[in-house]
Amino acid sequence: MTDSRRIRIDVPALTRVEGEGSLKLAIDKGRIEQLQLSIFEPPRYFEKFLEGREYKEVPDIVARICGICPVAYQMTAVQALEQAFGFTPSPWVERMRRLFYCGEWLQSHALHIHLLALPDYLGFDSAIAMAAKHPEAVQRGLALQALGNAIIRLFGGRSVHPVGACVGGFHHAPTPADVADLHQRLLNALEDARALTRWCALLPLPEDDDDFVCVALTHDTEYPFYAGRLTGSDGLSIDAAQWDNHFREDHAPHSTALWSLYQGKPYLVGPLARLNLNLDRLPDAVRDNLEQTGIDLPSRNMFHSMVARAVEIEVALHEAIALTATYEYPERPNDPVTPRAGVGFGATEAPRGLLWHRYETDAEGLIKSARIVPPTSQNQARIEQDLHRSLQNFGLAHSDDELRLHCEKVIRNYDPCISCSTHFLTLDLERRD
Repeated sequence: MTDSRRIRIDVPALTRVEGEGSLKLAIDKGRIEQLQLSIFEPPRYFEKFLEGREYKEVPDIVARICGICPVAYQMTAVQALEQAFGFTPSPWVERMRRLFYCGEWLQSHALHIHLLALPDYLGFDSAIAMAAKHPEAVQRGLALQALGNAIIRLFGGRSVHPVGACVGGFHHAPTPADVADLHQRLLNALEDARALTRWCALLPLPEDDDDFVCVALTHDTEYPFYAGRLTGSDGLSIDAAQWDNHFREDHAPHSTALWSLYQGKPYLVGPLARLNLNLDRLPDAVRDNLEQTGIDLPSRNMFHSMVARAVEIEVALHEAIALTATYEYPERPNDPVTPRAGVGFGATEAPRGLLWHRYETDAEGLIKSARIVPPTSQNQARIEQDLHRSLQNFGLAHSDDELRLHCEKVIRNYDPCISCSTHFLTLDLERRD
């Protein structure tokens, strides 16, 4: 008599985020027979919406692509459009864009660690249940997220879908008094962030060594947020304009979403990829704190993404402290931009990973074509690959609930847009003897 199990795991539609997803898993005689991560994106038409629009409209439109990381979409768009117009922003604008980005990293990473991922490792079904026994963790996460939102609101006018960014700079500049108040709040949060890194390193993270190519921006002098060359752990080093020479978007047969491949294979973007490629760009205090954890980096354990997010919270705080300490009210928050016909490329680091834009404009600055490659689509093939290997190593004889939870943990490592719910996988089991 043979024991055969077929397991189908479904991810239901999530109203908070774009798209639907499902994970189909078939296990036969102790081996994975089928594993398919399917993303079902309804037609959102953002790239088509942009065609024929004035360049000034683009930042506010692309901010609506994601409610968690609108800053990333705005900053990548303005970078690409300014390149198309041959425009160089002022040093003040470039510094403040970096500060703007710090806010997004703080709020997104704090949300993911404390409200989405921690319940996995502390044995709770949700952050609400976890809060009863770990109120300090939830309070810390909410405080860090609120601090990130305060930075976004300071420059964007509001923390969700901000409207303060424009091609050429910002629509307004914060007052020195408001920045001074923010600076003190950042200083007050620094010790909590240092403790968070050490605490995350002590969590019961699975030991799950893997082999993958990391892709992220790197910069000569900075930990990358807004600028840098596109590099890979295999030696790749290109600028954003060379993207199509190395990366390709394809439709997977079982998914409507585009999947990105590098040299025809899956690759990793996101906090662990950034940390692996930018260890030498960490602030000294952050590096010293990370070394105290004893984690060996670069890491090939995707579960160290939790620690990488905590480290990047520290990085964002250090950057924001330095930028607010030297803040000067500008003569003007933006410079006039003269549109022209051209093609521009942008690449920045969203919390979830590398974000790439391409725009073609006409002589009046109207958008002729737009192309946007978000981090989640870049990681989809990698998630599917990781699920197959990680589940096989975890052991397929585990109970249905254990398999479901392990799938959730693996997927949440990547913080994809489809997993903005804390626990989202349902299990439908069919047994056949």
